[in-house]
Amino acid sequence: MKLIVGLGNPGTNYNNTRHNLGFMIVDYFLKKHNLILDKFKFSGYYTIVNSEKEKYVIAKPHTYMNLSGEFIAKISSYFKIDVKDILIISDDKDQNIGEFKLKNSGSAGGHNGLKSIILNLNSSDFNRFKIGIGPFRKEYNLVNYVLNSFSKAELEILKNNFYLYFNIIEDYLKFDFKELQQKYNGKNFKK
Repeated sequence: MKLIVGLGNPGTNYNNTRHNLGFMIVDYFLKKHNLILDKFKFSGYYTIVNSEKEKYVIAKPHTYMNLSGEFIAKISSYFKIDVKDILIISDDKDQNIGEFKLKNSGSAGGHNGLKSIILNLNSSDFNRFKIGIGPFRKEYNLVNYVLNSFSKAELEILKNNFYLYFNIIEDYLKFDFKELQQKYNGKNFKK
């Protein structure tokens, strides 16, 4: 069983903000599969899917970003999901808008949601699907930057690539993560 979690902040005032990109990708995936997050537990919404490829849980924490790890630790423990079978979808200030990287471990890179997950899982060995919201410049205020809405141009770039992000999640359910990295890392996306 695998766990797929998009990171974000709850509440309509955070819709279309840079920090909610993980939520946006999960919402797109759910819509394409005609699924809804129909269960609530451990301060998060989720659904269980028995696909022909793999049984999986897809979820969105209903905590704030800085507490995402509490939900992820509890739900992964509840379903007995190994840390190596967790995929976290998050924004990444260090990549240009729409660019992405698949990583199977590493530091939080200044991302408070990832920091919370590492702390609560007591491990950094979970899979990450990091999608760019940059370029972020050092003179910017980080909190303001991630909590601001995407511009129309940024949203257009992201929406042009949602199909690609969707395919990556689909393939995550089929392939070993190293194979997934080889297939997608460094590949082109639409600017």
